[in-house]
Amino acid sequence: MSDSTDYPVAPFEGIGAALCTIFDSRGKLDAPGTASLAVQLVDAGVDALVVAGTTGEAITLTRKERVKALRAVLDAVEGRVPVIAGSGAPSIHQAAIYTADAVDTGANGVLALSPPGVEDPRAYYDAIAKDTAGVPLLAYHYPKQSAPGIQADLLTDLPISGCKDSSGDAQWFLEAVTEWEGPMYTGSPALLSWAGPIGASGAILGLANVEPELCSRAFYGDAEAQRELAGPIQMTRSIHALKDLVAARFGVSSVARLG
Repeated sequence: MSDSTDYPVAPFEGIGAALCTIFDSRGKLDAPGTASLAVQLVDAGVDALVVAGTTGEAITLTRKERVKALRAVLDAVEGRVPVIAGSGAPSIHQAAIYTADAVDTGANGVLALSPPGVEDPRAYYDAIAKDTAGVPLLAYHYPKQSAPGIQADLLTDLPISGCKDSSGDAQWFLEAVTEWEGPMYTGSPALLSWAGPIGASGAILGLANVEPELCSRAFYGDAEAQRELAGPIQMTRSIHALKDLVAARFGVSSVARLG
């Protein structure tokens, strides 16, 4: 581990919800519904929200829809928790636009998925960082969604304030938290009770749309809560299944664009 003490401060600590984007029966963006879910999750105890992330079906959202959803959530939660915007894209040009839009709208941070087919994403993150205007930038390692992802030993070279890892690869995560002093967030609900004790700052989870309380308990070391999450994890392996459970608990639409 580096001897340097000049490392990023965590944008948040605890459980962040990778917020579902709510659509109406015609598949159109329901910004008030998305904001309603956000408020209910904050009331349930989540420590941060990510708008237009992977779970938010960002790949289906237009540029205007991203801004509209983000603005609705920011207005609704009124600063009670940090609101982070997904801004990653296959190209630097797209990611820069989404990042600038998020910052202009008032996001408290941006989360950028690494680009597909790029072994060394340093140029990508360097370019995005220029559009953050000092707002925290989180890298996002998710090789299943955008291969090859980020090599753990490159984190020290990126202009980032944290990193989310949704690979589910415990060895990669362990290497990251031991080699880099910045904030790490797991995106794997199965690793919560392990990630917290070894030094993760928090988690950013799709499952937190349904089980925010259990996720929080597991992250802070409750092994029984981690065991109780086994069922919900199995039940939410598709966006449709996740949204059905979110609709049942929080009274929002279960319509998904993906799948």
